[in-house]
Amino acid sequence: MPEPDRGRPSLVLAVCCLGVLLVSLDTTILNVALPSIQQDLHCSVAGLQWTLDAYTIVLASLLILAGSTADRVGRRRVFRLGLVLFTGGSALCSLAPSLNWLIVFRMAQALGGCMLTPVAMAVIANAFPRPSERARAIGVWGGVVGISMAAGPVLGGVLVQIAGWRSVFWLNVPIGLAALVLAALCVPESRAPRPRRVDPVSQLLVIAALGTLTYAVIEAPGRGWTSPVIVASLTAAAGALAGLVPYERRRDEPLIDPRLFRSASFSGATVMAVCAFVALGGFLFANALHLQGDLGLSPLDAGVRLLPMAVLCLLCPPLSGRMVGSRGPRIPLLIAGAGITAGGALAVPATRSGDGTGLLLYAAYALFGLGFGFVNAPITDTAVSGLPRAQAGVAAAIAATSRQVGAALGIAVSGAVIAAGTRPAVWWIIVGCGLAILALGILTSGPWAHMAGDGGNADGGQLPDRAEPLHEMRNERPGSNGSKVPSVKDSR
Repeated sequence: MPEPDRGRPSLVLAVCCLGVLLVSLDTTILNVALPSIQQDLHCSVAGLQWTLDAYTIVLASLLILAGSTADRVGRRRVFRLGLVLFTGGSALCSLAPSLNWLIVFRMAQALGGCMLTPVAMAVIANAFPRPSERARAIGVWGGVVGISMAAGPVLGGVLVQIAGWRSVFWLNVPIGLAALVLAALCVPESRAPRPRRVDPVSQLLVIAALGTLTYAVIEAPGRGWTSPVIVASLTAAAGALAGLVPYERRRDEPLIDPRLFRSASFSGATVMAVCAFVALGGFLFANALHLQGDLGLSPLDAGVRLLPMAVLCLLCPPLSGRMVGSRGPRIPLLIAGAGITAGGALAVPATRSGDGTGLLLYAAYALFGLGFGFVNAPITDTAVSGLPRAQAGVAAAIAATSRQVGAALGIAVSGAVIAAGTRPAVWWIIVGCGLAILALGILTSGPWAHMAGDGGNADGGQLPDRAEPLHEMRNERPGSNGSKVPSVKDSR
């Protein structure tokens, strides 16, 4: 195999964008196919939840491990393995003969997906060592996420309408194969100078906590909250979490350092990430069943109905990032919280009317898209700004994991509510998530957060060299047009 061309970073960026396109497109494209999967495989609402949550649980559990493994054995090697697993898992999903096999193949997809997103960021950082170039590359990479979310509902609707739900997975195969060939030819190998040590006990505790909690929430409506298996699952989840914290405190290089949560900014950002993706997971899941199940719309018509949300999810992140860079995270967080709250509140009367073309429904989708489009940039800035620069990579990884945990819980909780026959409660849960983001946005972006224990060292003192918020990083390096570009240090 020839050595990768180190002089073509634009091709490296293109490969990384293809990788994130695979992972992020699955976030929205599959929701439109859920009713078709339910009809073809004769599964319950809980079965649909597992097709989504089997993916997100594995992704959330292994993101940090995949990133540290890539630092140790080689990022190019792990990225290519992730592409193989994701592409192969997608092909198997398209051939799944039953719901159980579909769930197993979705887990194989996720095993590959966890190797793509965090590793791609490290590959980009290695390919673009100059901060100004790296900032532009990350902007392009983030734009691909927005485009995939915007295109997902419509593209999924077209594919399901023309060729059935299995075609949603066929789409990943040519993209994955193209990325695999380009990665072999263009992506240089890189490793961290001092990779973190493996922490298998913590990894198993994280998987146990997420898996048993999600299982309990999904299966409780059918089995009953007091049934032995549900009580045992909840007990196991609580026990795994209770064991994780003291175990991590004793380790020199923990998988998830509990001391990071002494930072009010970081803790608030983690909770906001969970709330935002609980809202997104519940919103997409409930609307897929409402538009195609209650209103009887075709997959394509359902995808078109979701366009106001998807387009604003595409247009708002760059604006949010500029606002964070110029004025700080508070205003974007307030817009995010208000938009999600208003979108959830408007969905209550809009879905009760049974009118799939009503302006109220479109307004609910647009407001939710506005809120969600503004939430990611300030959450990332808030998470990193209260911690040392050396911890920035860990903070970003935990924030990414929090998003996946939120998505898994959102699908699990919304499905449990729908199965219990109280669907309007889904929208009120989304309203609660928006209000939580509003409140935490005010608290974590103000002076109180900087005085409330922004981190601590092993002895209980303050962590040194706290990272500057994006809007305070002004005078490091000029951009190509003469503007000032933040000098972002390589967290790896």
